[in-house]
This record gives sequence, C-alpha cells and structure tokens, in this order.
Amino acid sequence: MTDLDLAGKSAVVTGAAGGLGLAFAEGLVRAGAHVTIADINGAAAAMAAKGLAGLGGAHAVEVDVSDEASVRGMVEEVARARGRVDILVNNAAIYAGLVRKPFFEITAEEWDRVMSVNVKGAFLCVKAVYPHMKERGGRIINIASATVFSGSPLWMHYVASKGGVIAMTRVMARELGDYGINVNAIAPGFTLTEASRAAIGDAENYGVSRGALHRACQPADIVGACLWLASALSGFVTGQTIIVDGGRQFI
Repeated sequence: MTDLDLAGKSAVVTGAAGGLGLAFAEGLVRAGAHVTIADINGAAAAMAAKGLAGLGGAHAVEVDVSDEASVRGMVEEVARARGRVDILVNNAAIYAGLVRKPFFEITAEEWDRVMSVNVKGAFLCVKAVYPHMKERGGRIINIASATVFSGSPLWMHYVASKGGVIAMTRVMARELGDYGINVNAIAPGFTLTEASRAAIGDAENYGVSRGALHRACQPADIVGACLWLASALSGFVTGQTIIVDGGRQFI
C-alpha cells in the first residue's frame, strides 16, 4: 500500500457526469475510493457511475449545488450509504454555454446564475460535508481556473467566480485546520473537454504556444493533482492553489 492508496475512502465529486469531473471520479475510483458522482443531470450521472462499475465503487446522486436543501440531501444520502465523507471535489460549475462578451454586456441575471453555481455551490457543499468531516478530518478540493491569473477577457462572470473559489479556499483552510480538514484548490488551464471544444474554435491549439509544455491539456493531466491533494502525501498542504496549465502561468 502507498500513501496515494485511497481504499475505503468515501469521495464526492460534483459536476461529475462528464468532462473534467468524470476524469476526477475515475481517477479516485482507480485509487480505491468509493465515489459519489453528483450532478444536476441525474440520468447522465447514473450512466457515468455505471461506466465506472467495472473499476470499483461508484454511485450517482442528482443534486443542484445552488440549492441548500438539495446539497444537504445529497450529503446525507452519501453518509447513510457510506457512513462517512472523506473527500469532496467541488467541480460543478457553469462554463458550457457561456457566451463570451464584454463585461458591460453581461446581464445581472447571467452574473447571478454563474455565481450561484460556481461560488455559492462550492460554499454550500463544504458547509454540508463539514459535520461529517470534523471528527476525523478530510480533504476538500475546490476546482478554480487559471483564468483568474491571466485575467482572460470576455468571461468576467466566470473568471470572477473562480477568483471567489480561490478566496474561499483560503478562508476555509484557516477555519477548518483545527479539525484536520485540508482545503486546497486546483486551477486548471484550458483543458480539452466537450465544453471547451464547444466554447473555443480550434480548441486543440488554443494557447498551446504560450505554455512551457507545447501541447494541449487533457483532463487526465489535471487528475494527478487531485489525487495528490486527496491523499496522505499532501497532509501538510492546505490553503494552496495549484496551477496545472503546462507552464502558461508562473506565480
């Protein structure tokens, strides 16, 4: 057994029916964790869990992370089924379908919708898992974005929401450290998912020339950071944001 071995751990990954969330879920299952695939699309979550069945333990829960009662019900269901919650990956976010535009053309309704899922959703999920982690510790991994550091134009609502995730990560790390709960963030660069391909033309080449590693980022490239933060190997790391973007941003 290695320190990366997550056998017996109970993990929740939000927004895990596809894309980067599904990659996190698969990586955690392969490392031995039982993973709850939580997604607003219950049918897609169930299909994703079925697809991972041959690798290990996974089950699906439908959840709206912007709704406190829905989040609380999801965590209670996981606690009943698994008896514990050890790892939370806050991955659910509004990204697919966002139309790039100047900030002064973003409506208040669009702004509120993005913030409700991307920021409030992460807050509600941590609030819900805290009672289940405070006795034995745990790992909370918030998925931010490297766009926070580049100030990527025409996405102000998205970029601002991910900046909020980083800020919350730092406060949560301070407040939860006494309970043995590590809170960190991952800031992926532009990653080739279905949503990214739909959002950006010629996605395979987008930003490749700006990186130290001259290739496009695949979902699997982000998973290693998630597994490390979920494991005992990162036991003295908290409040940090790890940029995984092939060397496009250095801070």
